[in-house]
Amino acid sequence: PVVWRMVRQYAPLWHAPTGPPWAFGTAQSFVAAAERPVLADPEASAAGLAVLLRRYLEGFGPASVADMAQFTTAPRRLVREAVRTLEEGLVRLEGADGTVLYDVPGAPLPDAETPAPPRLLAMWDSVLLAYADRSRIIPPAYRGHVIRVNGDTLPALLVDGYVAGVWRPVGDGIEVSAFHPLPAGAWEGLAAEASALGGFLTVRDPLVYRRYDHWWAKGFPAVETRVLPAG
Repeated sequence: PVVWRMVRQYAPLWHAPTGPPWAFGTAQSFVAAAERPVLADPEASAAGLAVLLRRYLEGFGPASVADMAQFTTAPRRLVREAVRTLEEGLVRLEGADGTVLYDVPGAPLPDAETPAPPRLLAMWDSVLLAYADRSRIIPPAYRGHVIRVNGDTLPALLVDGYVAGVWRPVGDGIEVSAFHPLPAGAWEGLAAEASALGGFLTVRDPLVYRRYDHWWAKGFPAVETRVLPAG
């Protein structure tokens, strides 16, 4: 088992779906990469990092060098060098605390007062992991309940753009546990999300994440829990 963990960590392998699109069973499946990466070529590595950072900004910008380093796990020195090669093609902004932020030209930049509809985020959703300062999404009081000590990042619900609780599929719907009281409009939005999610999971794994039920057994500081109809 130890050898296999090392092989799948460092060998040129791709994680392959085992069923319909976006379906990964408990038995992991891998295939050999079509083209072996050149690991000892610093120029190729730098070019690859630049491509990765631009793709990251397309999905999660505006973001700082610290954010990019957090998401890619690349050293900040290398991230700064890659940003310098990209800078002419990036938009430079200033965060609320004066931090330099980068984004791609033409990316949407909603006004701070733009409503953020309720959302159900998947486990390990990239939005929860995309920034060095995760308080942009996760209130500090809730972080330990969503990102567990072993790194498990639980499926979360967003209300007004911030994590407000956790969710999981159960036998008769989507169980939503809110960490603070939610208005009726938020519950209506979450119900719509649950209905759409149920249809998505039906042909895949209706009880996805059940192997993580032990976190629910340990309890959450939920002020209200509802089971919303799925599908």
